[in-house]
Amino acid sequence: MNTRLTKIIQEIDLQNRPDISYIANLIQTNERILDLGCGFGELMLLLKQKGVRVQGIEKDERCVIQCVKRGLYVHHGDIDHGLKHHLDKSFDYLILNQTIQQTLNPGDIIKECLRIGKKVIIVFPNFSHWQIRLSILLSGKTPVTDLMPFHWYDTPNLHFLSAQDFKDFCEIETIKILQTASFNRRREIKWLPNLFASLSLFVIAQNEKN
Repeated sequence: MNTRLTKIIQEIDLQNRPDISYIANLIQTNERILDLGCGFGELMLLLKQKGVRVQGIEKDERCVIQCVKRGLYVHHGDIDHGLKHHLDKSFDYLILNQTIQQTLNPGDIIKECLRIGKKVIIVFPNFSHWQIRLSILLSGKTPVTDLMPFHWYDTPNLHFLSAQDFKDFCEIETIKILQTASFNRRREIKWLPNLFASLSLFVIAQNEKN
């Protein structure tokens, strides 16, 4: 790996992004990955370091420019406009890391991702975290917290869901849950994650009976 890429990776604050480290450890060398809503490419950089064949889609032009400067292959596009040009099972994993809650039709996008990828990794802010529950209880207003630092009128998040909501969705749609994990800003949370985790991660796949 070249010196410049090594320096960039060292600048990524993995202590405050345990979700990125967790995802990177799930994926094996030479697997094909599509990162939807890849942002500035932090996860893609770690995967590239492992020899993973990774590409991304990002609608924020500033992020795309930064990714290109980092030597990453990123397409400027909006996943809400469709993924139909991708072939069935053309990727080992599709990743939506804190992306799905910002889409217009998350259910349809998840189904498309399951068509394109053998497995799909989805990470989202857990709206049932105790700080959010307490904020709503005490203020009676849409919460503005460290976990959700936006007001209702300027938030990029169009949908608010909890880990339990996502489990219910998978049950209704007969989607197979392969693995779950939960995190706060520093570490993985294993005790009462729907209450104490700020981020929820699910690895899902199509049910073979579907």
